[in-house]
Amino acid sequence: MEDIKIKLLGEICEFYSGTGFPKKFQGNLEGKYPFYKVGDISKSADENKNFLTKSDNYVDERIVKTLKGKIVPPKTIVFAKIGEALKLNRRMITSTECLIDNNVLGIKPKNDSILAEYIFYFMKFVKLENYSESTTVPSVRKSELEKIKIRVPSIQNQQKIISILENIDKTKKSKTESLKKLNELIKARFVEMFGDPQDSKSKWKKSTIEKCCTLKSGKTLPRNIENEGGNIPYVKVKDMNSLENTTYITTSTRFVSDKTANKSIFPVGTVIFPKRGGAIGTNKKRLTKVPICADLNIMGVIPDNTRISSYYLFEYFNMVDLNTLNNGSSVPQINNKDINPLNINIPPLSLQNEFANFVHQVDKSKVAVQKSLDETQKLFDSLMQEYFG
Repeated sequence: MEDIKIKLLGEICEFYSGTGFPKKFQGNLEGKYPFYKVGDISKSADENKNFLTKSDNYVDERIVKTLKGKIVPPKTIVFAKIGEALKLNRRMITSTECLIDNNVLGIKPKNDSILAEYIFYFMKFVKLENYSESTTVPSVRKSELEKIKIRVPSIQNQQKIISILENIDKTKKSKTESLKKLNELIKARFVEMFGDPQDSKSKWKKSTIEKCCTLKSGKTLPRNIENEGGNIPYVKVKDMNSLENTTYITTSTRFVSDKTANKSIFPVGTVIFPKRGGAIGTNKKRLTKVPICADLNIMGVIPDNTRISSYYLFEYFNMVDLNTLNNGSSVPQINNKDINPLNINIPPLSLQNEFANFVHQVDKSKVAVQKSLDETQKLFDSLMQEYFG
């Protein structure tokens, strides 16, 4: 039987902290070094990649020197260390020398006795939220992560584990790509029926979100209350990423009573998305299929059903880039004043309902693919538990 060593992450890995990245240095698309932010990690994860290959920001040697920047080597595993994005458990591997901003942490094996890809999958298994400090904004410290124990098998067995997990990853990505194509079919139908939602010369009646929708923010509940049990799902940003909530919100890891939810209910047909922190960079939107209560980091847009269909509104928001709406602060945030002025075309409700019927038909195909994807994900999770638990 193989002698598996138990090590601490701090013993076998080097940690890399990020560099402050003032806005005046951002936005360059050329330069020697990519400068990765949480949003870059989110985008690559959404594209089903394991390696970071492109960034929205590049810097040259002069800027690196000005910033006193820390160069991060290739084959470093990087992830969000603060904010709601921390809870999404996104991991990426750097493919070249780069810099990371100070909301990101990097980790790389110190020597050849452990493979970077093995650390990558191990870090995907680690739930950083379990190591975060109990503050309003979750964050993790290097000193805490260094204490995490990891099983270190032989290089041969590390390679075997990596190969198995990579093959399942490929299957997951293939099924995810099928879902993506079905979503693109919905988008194409939307544009075919209604045109580009950003086209100011559209023939449809014009309005704004403020005039045809109601905005609603979630609320923070004490930890003992958010787990009290009841009929109403209490949805946090990370619940938007669960298998059951891939497009539509149907459940949560927490439930509250009707009394607790009270006037904070988001009704069926509400479009929701993250409104604070790095999670904005994921650009995730969901449509509620059941009444929910949401936490403070989620915003809901409730349509006036006499004028606008929830399916029409949902697809409209799927074409809105949340990254263009945040306030640009060190902790990004979207407020009502960013959403209310958005222009939206209002086609006849009968035409919107025709689009909704098309979505229902495509959803039937998506359900079959999603079921297969869920089964693959369960196998992946089971093996991750076996290898790293």
